Amino acid sequence: MAKARETRLAYSTGGDREKEPAAAPAVKSPGGIRLRLDRRASDRVVTVVSGLPGTPDEVLALAKALKSAAGTGGTVKDGNLELQGDHRTRVEAALLARGLKSKRAGG
Repeated sequence: MAKARETRLAYSTGGDREKEPAAAPAVKSPGGIRLRLDRRASDRVVTVVSGLPGTPDEVLALAKALKSAAGTGGTVKDGNLELQGDHRTRVEAALLARGLKSKRAGG
């Protein structure tokens, strides 16, 4: 019987051993990956990429790759990637190179 830890529990008043934290579940949007533009204060344009698949860590890694491909800054908020400027064509190409399909949303 293999143990996950190298130490043994000698004495405890807490009852059962603490459980290992579960991995974050993979998040998949039913609508797929969507690209849209938002206007912010002072007429700034932001490309919003929503519906990115994977765990939060995988989404952050994909966001870093997309920011690098677009050559711009950005952030991940509420599972959506926000890139500074209009970079829909570059993001579409980068996603397609990774085998992910995307659609443009909005007008």
